[in-house]
Amino acid sequence: MSFTRREVLKMAGAAGVMGMAPAIVRAQKLEKTKVQIAVGGKALIYYLPLTIAEVRGYFKDEGLDVSIADFAGGSKALQAVVGGSADVVSGAFEHTLAMQAKGQAYRAFVLQGRAPMIGVGVSKKNMPGYKGPADLKGKKIGVTAPGSSTNMVVSFFLAKHGLKASDVSIIGVGAGAGAVTALRSGQIDAISNTDPVVSMLEMPGDIQVIVDTRTLKDTQDIFGGNMPAGCLYAPQSFVEANPNTVQALTNAMVRADKWIQKAGAEEIAKVVPQNYLLGDPAVYKTAISKSMEGLSPDGIIPEDGAATALKALAAFTPGFDASKIDAAKVWTNEFARRANEKYPNG
Repeated sequence: MSFTRREVLKMAGAAGVMGMAPAIVRAQKLEKTKVQIAVGGKALIYYLPLTIAEVRGYFKDEGLDVSIADFAGGSKALQAVVGGSADVVSGAFEHTLAMQAKGQAYRAFVLQGRAPMIGVGVSKKNMPGYKGPADLKGKKIGVTAPGSSTNMVVSFFLAKHGLKASDVSIIGVGAGAGAVTALRSGQIDAISNTDPVVSMLEMPGDIQVIVDTRTLKDTQDIFGGNMPAGCLYAPQSFVEANPNTVQALTNAMVRADKWIQKAGAEEIAKVVPQNYLLGDPAVYKTAISKSMEGLSPDGIIPEDGAATALKALAAFTPGFDASKIDAAKVWTNEFARRANEKYPNG
């Protein structure tokens, strides 16, 4: 369906919303309507805004036909974009910095999480006498996928306490029921994951949480500043070639961020797919409540976020030279600010 300019203005006037006209015109000018998004653990609360934008139709409202491919972890999702099978990553912010270090330009353009929302816990069954970080030496630690943000938090924690990544065995266990089973069956001694997996293990007493980045305070205490987490990011070339499409994606995500803050745990549990609840709605709702502060309220990336992430990467990544990284090139709030102007109330 196409509209003349006069018809657009007439409809806008009839609706009493003059802003409708540019919205329709812009929707007709999307450079790309079909977009592939790769995510590592879609059911995790870390990526909740992505699911909300999908199930509540926010992508469709923007004229987008979005398909989401789910992978075992963020590093795998990134590989899909690098390999060309996806356009955009729903993943951890710090990957943009790691990619620049490899000579590849990626940019984050809308935030899902303003804290990593990752918990590290030790198995009370395998490590009943845990006293401190040194006890992790020689142990098996499960992460969503090697190289993912859950791996990053473990490595940062180890480095902060004088241990090396090689002092432990990192094992990919995914981001759902398989991760819970791996810990309970004794396949791993500790786990780094996000909710609802962490709450699923913490509430019945399967693990003792030793690192918790679900709150802003604990995140800032651990990392020394704001640590942006889940976001949408893409190759810089994609952002430059498809600014209207990127804006449409951002609009949808900002609406999702805002809806989550208003809806609360009860309403969220009703709209997400049943398999997200891992068979226990009560635990899922508790997990939402524990992670709510870590979810972004507006999609805006904190000004000091890139610097904090850069320090974290430099602290645990062998041979990583932070002085060669231009952190300003891996993020922008340009699209998120416009989205907030368009949808001030979600």
